[in-house]
Amino acid sequence: MLTFLNSKSPWAIGAFRIVVGFLFFCHGASTLLGWPVEPQGGATAEFGAWPSWWAGIIQLVGGGLVLVGWQTRWAALIGSGSMAVAYFWKHQADGLLPIQNDGESSAMFCWSLALLVFIGPGMLAVDNLRVRRAATTSAADEPEPAPAS
Repeated sequence: MLTFLNSKSPWAIGAFRIVVGFLFFCHGASTLLGWPVEPQGGATAEFGAWPSWWAGIIQLVGGGLVLVGWQTRWAALIGSGSMAVAYFWKHQADGLLPIQNDGESSAMFCWSLALLVFIGPGMLAVDNLRVRRAATTSAADEPEPAPAS
C-alpha cells in the first residue's frame, strides 16, 4: 500500500499546489479586483495602498505562479513570508490562536506555501517542462562516442 501511495505522491503534490495556488490567486483577485467576490469590508484596495494593495499583488501574481507551477519555490517563499507578516502584523494582536484572531487563512497559506518551498511543485508544473527540456537539450549536445577500432 505504501509503495503505491509513494509512487503517486508527485501527483498529489501537484494537485495540492494547484489548489493552494488557485485559492491564493483568488484571495489576491478579491483584494484587488473584487472578483470572484467582494473582499471583506466591501472595498477593493486602492492602487499603491500599503499594505493591502501590495499584499494583493503578491497574492495575485504569486498565486498564479504557484497555480501553473512556474518558479514555484520562489513564488511560494515570497507568498509564505507575506502571510507570516499578515498574521503577526494584523491578526496576532487580537488573540494568541488563529481561531481567536481570525488569522486561520493567513496561517494556512503561510504553512501550505512554506511546504511547497521544500517539496517543490509536483506534477503538472511548468517548472518540470523547463527541467525536461534542459535535460533533452544537454543530451543532444553531447558528442557521439567514437567508434571502437
